[in-house]
Amino acid sequence: MSLLTISNVTASYGASQALFGVDLEIAEGEVLALLGRNGMGKSTTVKCICRMLSSTGALTFDGHDLTRLPSHRAARLGLGLVPEGRRCFGNLTVLENLIAAARSGHWTFERVTEFFPRLGERRNQHASSLSGGEQQMLAIGRALMTNPKLLILDEATEGLAPIIRQEIWSVIRKLKAESGLSILVIDKSIRELKEVCDSALILERGKTVWSGSITDLTDDITTTYIGV
Repeated sequence: MSLLTISNVTASYGASQALFGVDLEIAEGEVLALLGRNGMGKSTTVKCICRMLSSTGALTFDGHDLTRLPSHRAARLGLGLVPEGRRCFGNLTVLENLIAAARSGHWTFERVTEFFPRLGERRNQHASSLSGGEQQMLAIGRALMTNPKLLILDEATEGLAPIIRQEIWSVIRKLKAESGLSILVIDKSIRELKEVCDSALILERGKTVWSGSITDLTDDITTTYIGV
């Protein structure tokens, strides 16, 4: 059953059009990779889904029309965003960050710190004092605490040390295996994406140019649409 469907979505920043017709579908429990070179519309698509940017076209999430909703109401339907750049609240503690937007459900502070033990160890530290990797764990934990139906990871491993990147990928694999969450992943690590994703979609110049099973994502396709 489809959880999120977007069809022929267009969007602009002022007079500059960024999306020219994006089509995307995520089923319940599916992990989808959203791919494309820098500047091709991946983060803009996420902003449209989360209603942080106005758009035209159809957006349906869990049976609800998203197009006329403000971002806070879209989030309450079950959209959990881990934004590019982490954006933790630096003057709040780890615990305060996690409970700031928490909603009741499976994901609690105790459950999140099972996935990320370091967050439990640093529960009373301000987020600004954490390493980049720890802040990324905090951003993921904060999204999980909203008990989402769809978790959106926008460049969650960008700029992290290799050992921390592998820890993040390990968590994504564990989430897929144990939680049944639908997950939308934006990342450049094709090898890791192929290990965890069910399907993939590629954007080029603001349009969907390829979609299919992750097993059908060949080297020729990645070279054509993603390679430098």
